[in-house]
Amino acid sequence: MFATVTVTVPATTANIGPGFDCLGAALGLYNRFSFRPSDVLTITATGLGAERVPLDQGNLAHQAFVATFKHLGKTPPAIALDIELAVPLARGLGSSSTAIVGGILGANALAGSPLTKAQVGELAIQVEGHPDNVIPALMGGCRLAVQSQDDWTVCPVPWHQDVQVVVAIPDFELSTAEARRVLPQTYSRADAIFNTAHLGLLLRGLETGNHDWLRAALQDRIHQPYRQALIPGYEAMAQAAEKAGADGLVISGAGPTLLAIAAESAIAAVTAALKHPWQDLGIAADVKPLPIETAGASVVDHT
Repeated sequence: MFATVTVTVPATTANIGPGFDCLGAALGLYNRFSFRPSDVLTITATGLGAERVPLDQGNLAHQAFVATFKHLGKTPPAIALDIELAVPLARGLGSSSTAIVGGILGANALAGSPLTKAQVGELAIQVEGHPDNVIPALMGGCRLAVQSQDDWTVCPVPWHQDVQVVVAIPDFELSTAEARRVLPQTYSRADAIFNTAHLGLLLRGLETGNHDWLRAALQDRIHQPYRQALIPGYEAMAQAAEKAGADGLVISGAGPTLLAIAAESAIAAVTAALKHPWQDLGIAADVKPLPIETAGASVVDHT
């Protein structure tokens, strides 16, 4: 018999303008995964979008759980998995990454915690395929992940307290696969230089809270110009955010959630402004400020 374990995993926003597939930050919105003993696999899901979550072996958290035990060379035990959802599905806020991180951490805890946090991160990247959501979901804060051959280097990115965010979450979905299909296979040297320079400036702007730098840094030529057409009302939302005093508006992950970055003094105005453009198009949306989650995923043993 093993312990009952609950894993809480934050939502994430990835890319943040020019940081495509390498930069992400954890947000104060959470999914919870509870693992307890069972004779057979049972899965329940409650909360936002629970009716769409697979309740069998196709469940992503369960798949990550099983993959972890296999990675450890052990037979995965039968479990009852209870999932509480607050991160919306297919909206660009890392819902799949919460399941992957939750499943791996749950398995690691029940196996006696043989994996270090760094090893959990490497396994999560392997399961997810890229680091920009799973790493901040696991570790919290803003993180830059860099691959060298088969190894990953993860760097914490300081996030100034006067750099705040507002999320605008529409009631329509955009799959990551669809968002990736619109991207070019190759880019020009000019575009590569542009994004390299802007990512460097973004990192400095986030660290220092220099809003002039952030206004310049949030531009991108790798993914956002191609994905904007998949999000109705994007231009109107960007103009509203800028007029209200935001440093800029970016696509969160693959979208369609949009993320505004602004000084704390402008957050109320930006939040109010972003409620109107989609509403005028008949699109319902949840618009709200969210804190940067600094602690990352947590594991609680209930025994």
